[in-house]
Amino acid sequence: MENLRKDMVENQLRQRGITDNRVLDVMGTIPRHLFVNEDLQNEAYMDGPLPIGFGQTISQPYIVAYMTEILKLEQQHSVLEVGTGCGYQAAVLSSLAQKVISLERIKELAVSSRKQLQELGFANVDVINANGWNGYQKGAPYDRIIVTAGAKKVPEALIDQLANSGIMVIPVGKIMFSQTLRIISKDNNGNVIKKKSLPVRFVRLVNK
Repeated sequence: MENLRKDMVENQLRQRGITDNRVLDVMGTIPRHLFVNEDLQNEAYMDGPLPIGFGQTISQPYIVAYMTEILKLEQQHSVLEVGTGCGYQAAVLSSLAQKVISLERIKELAVSSRKQLQELGFANVDVINANGWNGYQKGAPYDRIIVTAGAKKVPEALIDQLANSGIMVIPVGKIMFSQTLRIISKDNNGNVIKKKSLPVRFVRLVNK
């Protein structure tokens, strides 16, 4: 699997414009195949999403790298992730930040991803079984926020929980599996700046 992982980094990530060496190094180390079902492990390093049950998917490696690179993570940062899924994105974040709180509304996925992350040694991740639409006020404000499900609009609670000088990346679009990545940032005074990035395809972020 190590060779497949190296090939993923070189041919799917670096050649497509991912330049953050910390992101590349982390994704070249984390065993992505251990976050998918055993019968799909041989496909874990291919450039595409894979089903993880309950109508959810693990995002393709390029999108994981791209969204992570946007965040410009530093070791002292606290991160809120909305949509734990199988836990792979949380593992990537864990390796680049000080603390990760990851919210997963599907109890079975929250339980399994929490167990897998703990077993693999990602001790600075808290997986919480909760709907992420309203964020997680208890840990706010967050230096970085990443949403791995498509919202019809940017939830106000997440903007409120983003720290000054913070960055959030979230897929937004009214149609399921047809969104645009939005980059939401705040300056030092708390003024909100919104930018659009590339088109993406994510499962729906449920707001109840």
